[in-house]
Amino acid sequence: MQAAARIGCNPIAALCHDYYSNLKETRMTSKPFTRTAIATLLAASACAAHAADWSDTSLSYRYGSKFSEPYNGEDISKHVINFSNVSGYKYGKNFFSVDFLLSDKNDPSAVGADSGAHEAYAVYRNTLDLGKAMGANLAFGPVRGVGATVGFDVNSKTDAGYNSKKRMLVAGPTLMFDVPGFLDISLLALRESNAPFNGFTRTSTSRYTYDTHAMLSAAWGIPFDIGIPLSFEGYANYIGTKGRNEFGGPTAVEINVDMQVMYDLSPAIGAAKNTLKLGLEYQYWKNKFGNPSSSVPGATAKTPMVRAEYHF
Repeated sequence: MQAAARIGCNPIAALCHDYYSNLKETRMTSKPFTRTAIATLLAASACAAHAADWSDTSLSYRYGSKFSEPYNGEDISKHVINFSNVSGYKYGKNFFSVDFLLSDKNDPSAVGADSGAHEAYAVYRNTLDLGKAMGANLAFGPVRGVGATVGFDVNSKTDAGYNSKKRMLVAGPTLMFDVPGFLDISLLALRESNAPFNGFTRTSTSRYTYDTHAMLSAAWGIPFDIGIPLSFEGYANYIGTKGRNEFGGPTAVEINVDMQVMYDLSPAIGAAKNTLKLGLEYQYWKNKFGNPSSSVPGATAKTPMVRAEYHF
């Protein structure tokens, strides 16, 4: 990863402003968790924003033709453009990522449209390394450090049936493992809401907050070499049920595993290490967004993809 004098925080700041403006509309039934998570997130972001010791920014593209969406039984092709930044500061690290997803006509942008849906999905995480913050060695066994993670997810999609406007706060402990590259495993509490609009019935739903629920999450990036420079990267989320949905129906345990094997093409073209990567990606997403695949068509996706990344 390439050193940088500071992290570019303006996109995060703008998203924070939008996120907390939208929280005013949310019907909260668990005020202590929400207030604590917001306060912790703001404090962590403020202390990290101007003290990055290193930073890696990337643009990537991926494509697959086997995406699916709940209540849509068709295979969907999507082009996905991603912007990501990960940075480290004295007491921890930041991660920011935003996907721009462009669907084909099997996931239409409106009722009767020939054009495909479009979506933006942003994720922010801040992990405070508690050992560094307290000046203590918290390593044990294969674990090199213990952290506290806070963050949010925000999405906006324009489609025919649901038009998601997801807002979610996350907070919980993280174990950082002593491996080549990184492996982080977190147990997070999620506070999620949505305010969908059904294009078929022209019906909007007031912002609805699901039950606070848990997510066991792993994220990794591990380099290896078999005569060519490769890396195994990805994430895996096991998400508990979140009570009744906004229409009174049940929700299901959600499993989302996204992994890729990437080839570092940089040495072959005379570029710095990890500048240009090409690879294959696979995503398995069961009970997508908590929709039970036993009763909802399209709620489970098995999606192979091709992927390219440029780091700067």
